[in-house]
Amino acid sequence: MVIFGHFVLLVLIGGAMTVEVQRPRGVPLSKRQFYEEDKPFTCLDGSRTIPFDRVNDDYCDCLDGSDEPGTAACPNGNFHCTNAGFRPAFIPSSRVNDGICDCCDTTDEYNSGANCQNTCRELGRKEKEELQKIAEIAKEGFMFKKQLIQEAKQGLEEKKTKLGDVQNSKKDLEANVEALRTVKETAEQPEKVAKERHLKAWEEQKAVIRMEKDKARMVEVFLELDDDADGFVSVAELQSHSELDPDSDGSFTEAEAQGLLGGVDKLETVAFETVWNNIKEKYVSESNADVPPPGETTQEETRDAVSDNDSENYPDEDIPEEEDDEDEDEDDDMDEGDYKAPPVSQTDDKKDDDEEGPMPPYDQETQALIDAAQKARDEFNEAEKALREVEDQIRNLEKEISFDFGPSSEFAYLYSQCYELTTGEYVYRLCPFNRVSQKPKFGGSETNLGTWGKWAGPEDNIYSVMKYEHGTGCWQGPNRSTTVKLTCGKETVVTSTSEPSRCEYLMEFTSPAICQEPSSFDSAHPPHGEL
Repeated sequence: MVIFGHFVLLVLIGGAMTVEVQRPRGVPLSKRQFYEEDKPFTCLDGSRTIPFDRVNDDYCDCLDGSDEPGTAACPNGNFHCTNAGFRPAFIPSSRVNDGICDCCDTTDEYNSGANCQNTCRELGRKEKEELQKIAEIAKEGFMFKKQLIQEAKQGLEEKKTKLGDVQNSKKDLEANVEALRTVKETAEQPEKVAKERHLKAWEEQKAVIRMEKDKARMVEVFLELDDDADGFVSVAELQSHSELDPDSDGSFTEAEAQGLLGGVDKLETVAFETVWNNIKEKYVSESNADVPPPGETTQEETRDAVSDNDSENYPDEDIPEEEDDEDEDEDDDMDEGDYKAPPVSQTDDKKDDDEEGPMPPYDQETQALIDAAQKARDEFNEAEKALREVEDQIRNLEKEISFDFGPSSEFAYLYSQCYELTTGEYVYRLCPFNRVSQKPKFGGSETNLGTWGKWAGPEDNIYSVMKYEHGTGCWQGPNRSTTVKLTCGKETVVTSTSEPSRCEYLMEFTSPAICQEPSSFDSAHPPHGEL
């Protein structure tokens, strides 16, 4: 037995015209031609042909279930809900006559005895109201979009004009830099000569000071060695200082001492100068005999010093712990300018400077040359800085002018802007065309969820999705990334965030720039016409 329903197609052209179309229950109007009562029925998959009276006979004959569109006989069949006044729909055949109302027009429960109410008109009314609201938002959003396009067009022209002006100013700055470079180099040449002359005089003066100190030291040592104060240093007196042993074998012999004295038994003050040059590096003054030479420390002192330093650097309660990954990343990102070189130990030259006093100030003529050269350097550096700033400005303008802000540059207003969404735990920050970040709401470091990658929507709507990539790496996982889905709205706002997959974030973002020009509501959503 074939179960038929009476279905009507309503076509509104000016007035209302009703056409009755009869077809088996559960068959959509689009497939009516395959179900003709006076002809055998061929399964829609072409597998077999059966008499038409076996359609909807509650027995599954076709493999694709197409012979039972209005019953639950075929497990893979589909039942068409006409839903007049609302949207038509398909449900699995297994739901037909199962006692549960699935179709708002109740046609799926024609033989179950279920108490179903036709709610299609009410659902259609609510949907229409919702669609009208959406259409109104789209209409207002598109009005904003047209304004954004106009502003972007005007802004683009202003940027192009500004770029031309800045490029012209760059030429003047380049010429100024080269002129000041010449002035600087001209001023630095006499400065260099004068400073070298001053340094040379200071080195000569230091040599004289060192020579006088060395001579005074020699006289002091001679008097120390001359124990009997007879005006001579003898072999025996020299032997009293074992540190002068030439071969350091622990036995400072008379022959070795005589050799240091030049083969004689004793020397007076003038002749002692030749001996002094050979012994001054080893000689230890009798007043300092118990003090280790500078730079030498005993093993025990070294061990104690290390132990003391260890306890000072790491007291029990302050043992350093490992920093987390994000702190390490921040350390890696530290500017080179922030790097501080380790302290350098005092050099011998510096010690000499301390012993001989600081270098005397420059004379008036040399200082005038230094001041003039410094002034030229400062002016050159300022000019170079101004040129670099202009070059940065040109690069930024060229980037903005060439950037893909949409077919009509409608997204240009988002550039250099940021939008935030605060959730229970985090503050999410979206800076379009730059980056996405996440920061704990109650303090903590910021995490990069991705930097601008590309427009990533489907081919027919590529500007509906933004992709941000190469964010902070997850622990033993990939780098974080964020997909931003844009929807039409009167306001520009981040509406939601989620993490559908580990380290892959999804952000919903409304903007008038994505709104399309709406057609009339009636033409976009014609009234339901199939029965």
